[in-house]
Amino acid sequence: MKDLMGKAIWDYFHNENPEDLQTETSISELDELPVDYLFRDFEDMNDIEQKALELAQGRVLDIGAGAGSHALYLQNERNLDVLALDISPKSTEVCKLRGIKKAVCENMLDFSADPFDTILLLMNGTGVFESLEKIDPYLNKLHALVNDGGQILIDSTDILYMFDRDEDGGVYIPAGGYYGELDYIVHYKGESEDPIKWLYLDFTTLKNAAENNGFTIEKVMQDEDSYLAKLTKK
Repeated sequence: MKDLMGKAIWDYFHNENPEDLQTETSISELDELPVDYLFRDFEDMNDIEQKALELAQGRVLDIGAGAGSHALYLQNERNLDVLALDISPKSTEVCKLRGIKKAVCENMLDFSADPFDTILLLMNGTGVFESLEKIDPYLNKLHALVNDGGQILIDSTDILYMFDRDEDGGVYIPAGGYYGELDYIVHYKGESEDPIKWLYLDFTTLKNAAENNGFTIEKVMQDEDSYLAKLTKK
């Protein structure tokens, strides 16, 4: 892993000629991701993120913390006990430099700690599940990391709208696999990360998986094709 996302976050924080990231997926063209977006304040977050941060309570684990904007808000504005977790070494360093008291660089499947009251997975949180066949191990891990009655707040987007439709409204979906399983590639300063598997989940598919793995689930909010779900440990 070249940690290009982390490099961009590091460069921006240290003012070392940061450039915008570029991202692409197996079904979409190159897209600019302004690096300052990863440092946005609560006011600049979308409605789903704001709602999730308002619902957070108790001890919080922020998975995929990135530059730490969600964790920082919960720690400084809501006075919650937050741990920021990210697989990117440089992002984790920047979290610490920005004042997050607890930041750990580790894959969530390898991470262990006393259970949390709230676990956040935001900015297409289902992405970390990689693929449909890997959902169960990830949900099992989340089940172990959350308290009885604790909550997991996770968002995703149903990307069915990105596929072509025929005259009758039927959708052309590639054969062999779930349509939300994508390859995701990050580019930064002329370098390219190896593609990673990234999963976008429609709510019904997430609901079935969650209920099969010991959670109740409710959709807290819908915003166009995106939604925020709350999983509660049974």
